[in-house]
Amino acid sequence: MADHLPSGLLEACVVVGASGDKLKDVYQSLQQGNSTTDLLILDPEVLQVHVPPFVTKENADESGVPRTFSRVQCRRSFIKKKERLVVAPSGPGGAGSSEGATVTEDVSVPKDIDLMALPQLCFPGGLQVTNEPKEERFHFLVFTDVFGNQTHGVVVHVKCFLFYQNGHWSSTRTTKLYTAFAICVISKHPYYNALKDCLSCLLVQLRTCRLSEERVKEFAAKLSLVPIPPPGQLHVVFNLRPLMIVLPSREDKEHPAVDLDLHLPFLCFRSKQILQIITGILMEQRVVFFSADWARLTLVAECFMFYIHPLHWQHPYVPILSAQMLDFIMAPTAFLMGCHLNHFEEVAAETDDLILINIDDGTVSSSCSETVDLPDVPFVSAECFTKRKGLQLQYDLEVCHQGAGTDVNEMRMLRRQWQQNLNWEIQKVTLELIVNMFRDVSGHLNYEHRVFNSEEFLKTRELADLPFYRKVLETHIFHSFLKDRLNRKMDAFTRMEVNTRSETQKMKAMTDNPRRPTMQEMARKYSSNPEIRLNKRLGMSLPNLGEERHLNLLRQTSLKKTIIPESGEYTLRKYGSKRVLCPTHSLSLFPRYFYLRGFMNTLCSKRLDALSDFQNLYKTDIEIFPTDLVKALVDSLQKDEFSQVDRWPELKRLIFKVKTDNEMVLVQADDHVKKFQLPKTHMLQEDFVKRIQESGIVKDVATIHRLFEALTVGQQKQIDPEVFRVFYTFWKETEVEAQDVHLPAEVMEHLDNNECVYKLSCSVKTNQGVGKIAMTQKRLFLLTDGRPGFIEITKFRDIKEVKISFAPFLLLRIPSLKIKCSLRKEVFEANLKSACDLWNLMVREMWAGRTMADDHKDPQYMQQALTNVLLMDAVVGCLQTQKAIFAASKLAYFDRVKHEVPVMVPKTTLETLKHKINPSLDLPAPQTVHVLLYTPGQLSYSEADGDGNPKLWCALSGGRVVVFDAASWSMQQNCVQVGSSQLNCMLGLDQDQVWIGSQDSIIYIIDTRSMSCNKQLTEHRHEVMDFALEESDKMRQTYSCSADGTVILWDLSTLKVKKQFQLTCDRLMSIQLFNGTLWCCKDGIVELRKNGTPHRKMTLPEDLRSMSTEFSSLILFLERGQLWTSCSDSDELCLWHCKDLTKPFLRVRLQNCTGVNCMIKVKNQIWVGCSGPSPDQCRMSGKIYIVDTESHSVEKELMAHTDSVQALCSAEGRYVLSGSACQDGKIAIWKVE
Repeated sequence: MADHLPSGLLEACVVVGASGDKLKDVYQSLQQGNSTTDLLILDPEVLQVHVPPFVTKENADESGVPRTFSRVQCRRSFIKKKERLVVAPSGPGGAGSSEGATVTEDVSVPKDIDLMALPQLCFPGGLQVTNEPKEERFHFLVFTDVFGNQTHGVVVHVKCFLFYQNGHWSSTRTTKLYTAFAICVISKHPYYNALKDCLSCLLVQLRTCRLSEERVKEFAAKLSLVPIPPPGQLHVVFNLRPLMIVLPSREDKEHPAVDLDLHLPFLCFRSKQILQIITGILMEQRVVFFSADWARLTLVAECFMFYIHPLHWQHPYVPILSAQMLDFIMAPTAFLMGCHLNHFEEVAAETDDLILINIDDGTVSSSCSETVDLPDVPFVSAECFTKRKGLQLQYDLEVCHQGAGTDVNEMRMLRRQWQQNLNWEIQKVTLELIVNMFRDVSGHLNYEHRVFNSEEFLKTRELADLPFYRKVLETHIFHSFLKDRLNRKMDAFTRMEVNTRSETQKMKAMTDNPRRPTMQEMARKYSSNPEIRLNKRLGMSLPNLGEERHLNLLRQTSLKKTIIPESGEYTLRKYGSKRVLCPTHSLSLFPRYFYLRGFMNTLCSKRLDALSDFQNLYKTDIEIFPTDLVKALVDSLQKDEFSQVDRWPELKRLIFKVKTDNEMVLVQADDHVKKFQLPKTHMLQEDFVKRIQESGIVKDVATIHRLFEALTVGQQKQIDPEVFRVFYTFWKETEVEAQDVHLPAEVMEHLDNNECVYKLSCSVKTNQGVGKIAMTQKRLFLLTDGRPGFIEITKFRDIKEVKISFAPFLLLRIPSLKIKCSLRKEVFEANLKSACDLWNLMVREMWAGRTMADDHKDPQYMQQALTNVLLMDAVVGCLQTQKAIFAASKLAYFDRVKHEVPVMVPKTTLETLKHKINPSLDLPAPQTVHVLLYTPGQLSYSEADGDGNPKLWCALSGGRVVVFDAASWSMQQNCVQVGSSQLNCMLGLDQDQVWIGSQDSIIYIIDTRSMSCNKQLTEHRHEVMDFALEESDKMRQTYSCSADGTVILWDLSTLKVKKQFQLTCDRLMSIQLFNGTLWCCKDGIVELRKNGTPHRKMTLPEDLRSMSTEFSSLILFLERGQLWTSCSDSDELCLWHCKDLTKPFLRVRLQNCTGVNCMIKVKNQIWVGCSGPSPDQCRMSGKIYIVDTESHSVEKELMAHTDSVQALCSAEGRYVLSGSACQDGKIAIWKVE
């Protein structure tokens, strides 16, 4: 059990110094004149080791604590037999006197603490005996094991004076010798300031009494009982006279607590040097810090570890090296170490290629020269970092207007708050630096095949930045960072990257365009103004720190949310064997409360109480759920405790889940990262799809299938690796050529900012003059030769006709391309020679794509047509045969659809449809839109509320949730994963929560601020089907139902079950709440009373009972006393009188409908999502019928999708959004009239 218990503040407390025998020998040597104290250095050794638990085995047995829970028995450590002299210090600070008796004791030492090296680290400069006393000094240690796990130590040197007289140590005021003892407090958590404060409190006691083993043991015992706050916004505060000590919480499980002054490097170095040090760390150089103050070494090194977050140092890390450890710097691998400044010249002369950092002088040099030969940080990232303003690094300037404080703890609290805010601002600045460096990495990742295309990423970098990126991309640090990106980790980096995207980047995220520079980017690239170039690849960069914007990017904790004895929002009372946590009013802190109380109940052997707390924790924040501890608790339950579990249904479910999880075979997650490599063997279609997706050329499987057909025309259906290589090379060379296109400013002013030149012909003769034909995603234009000029040929939407004509020339017929525009009488004609056929195909495809995009209000059609055109160009360039044009025609998808299967969009649909978006944009194939939810925005919002814009939540297959910004319809989150099963329903609550019901019987709760799912409700036994929210002035509560007929009423504040009842039915489909009455849709429709008993029931009409159908949805109009119902396999809507549910009084027939899937009420209309035959009768299509509730007639019939409509939702009564099945997989946005 002890192995699974969360560790307290203290892991061990060790006293290090010289033994009594050695001090006696030193004294005798001095008396005989054999030595002097000037250079007298002693070998320190471990004198005391204190580790929890601070009870003997006998005491543990006598206390009545069950042996199963004894931390004494379960403690894993090795026993070191150590002989020591029993010492009895005889004066203040005395070292003690030898009684001549030797006692052997057991010293239980934690397995990850090395006592052999500890004495040298406690006295890195050596243990001296002097004639003059030295002041008490602190320094800090970091211990790293072979697995990269770290423990942290704080050391204080305690002065003491010695005199040996008549066989005893004495404090007689004659000749005195001074030495020091080191007290080292070791913790698994980096609470440097807190542990320093604790040792300072101990020093106050030692100034009035001797350094005894019992006093140090008592001090260590107190610290071992202090719990560590779980991740979140709850701090722990405890009193240790005369100070109040604060343990700040971590931001998340993988981010260490910040309990040091992060501005120290800014006081020691200029911005240029800070960037050089960060560069050396990111490039995994051999870095050595130097200082004359041992304390600075660890603190400054730790600051830089925070600066590079979320990247993590992966190599040896020893911030303090004693004089005996200097040979460590001969290691051939990368490392980060720290030495005393006295060894600077020795270290520099001994080894080459070291980065030497002098903290005291603020200089960065190498062991070969006074400068550092490292690539510069990318220009735009460095400029943004160095020009940042607003950091107030001097506390005295902050409080110079205040009066002198008289309360020490109050003054410390003010200082701590100032430091906390400064730390948060510095983290924000350094995180922005990392985001700006690696913002574009995600654009070169293939998530399905876990491939990072490093070569293509490097091609998009500035030439001057390439040396930096080439080195960083080969490091272990970056490789670990890539794993997190491929795992779609939602950390601080991801949140800042999303929240600081520019409008251009947001628009690019909505499309799957091949990479080409926009006019805006081209203008910046060739601009001589550095201010314009600064933002070339930055997103919406953070403002100066004095401004209030995007402050939600990092967690800003408040010291008001703490565990403070006798005050504050939480109180820790009876601190000792009986500990009770008392919450007051902050509901957001309940998960942390359950965590700490469960931890304490575990220590007190209250297993069932602890499991109850952890069950509540599992519902409120699964992120901090201690899985291993709960498993150990379940395994240790006694028979009588198991009998009590039957009376606690929630505990029974938790125990069942734990046992089920134990029996499951764990499948190790795929955590590898691949670099793209060209294939070396022939590829069939399936392998070809994988290779093309890995290359980043295109993701869509259907498009890749057409490309496969094009490349295998007249051949066996397999791709030769040489053909693939030539095709890939041509594609990439075309991308590079597009990056080098330089249009004059006079030309760019005629184009939109987001336009890109995708194809540029050779210089050709046209009827408008000689020049190059350029193609963007919107138009064709002529870039005239000589003095460059702009002549617009046509926009694609204005084309009326495209054809090839032939002009006789001697015995030849010269082909030319003719394009007729609806806005001009004159036909444009260009003599494109051998390229005429290719340009004809490309222009036709772009014209067809533009037409379909306009007709369907779907911009992705145009993007897909553009991809097809570029693939045609690459196929022709790759094949170089007579069949090349025929092969390229296989990719002319939209042109073929336009001529073979012309689809006329009805006028009503065109007038009502506003826009379409694609939630499956980042996926290789469309997915079904199962559920849609619109959450309104906020006109006024706080820092923690994000951007305040409305959101559209879309549930796709496999538990994937995509979030759109409903203000711009740009994709905000491309994957919030909630389980792996199909999602059936969603409900938005309080602007900060979204509840999602899944087929796996779990209700997932998403935090809309962090876009993470840390809460789960597991009371349902079958798939969750629907939610119903009940709101009133006095209360807010939610109903949920599952397919087996279970209905649960939830208390939203505590997430506890208020009521639960069971309905008898084959399958419960949905529930709705009208005026406090529940209506359930199952094999029939049932009205329920408050206690859950049926009040009235209605069944299918007689003519529908013979069909294998069931009710699919219902809508109640209480003001008219009407109930509208629909069936999954019927083309009719039935209207019922609320007072007479025996039979429907009216039916509304939906023409060409094969079944109703969903139905919502919007104003005085009923919007019905259906399945229906497509115009060609070959497949299903999606239709939406708008029914007027007064005339009971169909007002509009909308051709919504190319697959059945699966979901509908309303956006504030102004718009209706519809989602379709996987053959279409898109979301349509309709205006409501």
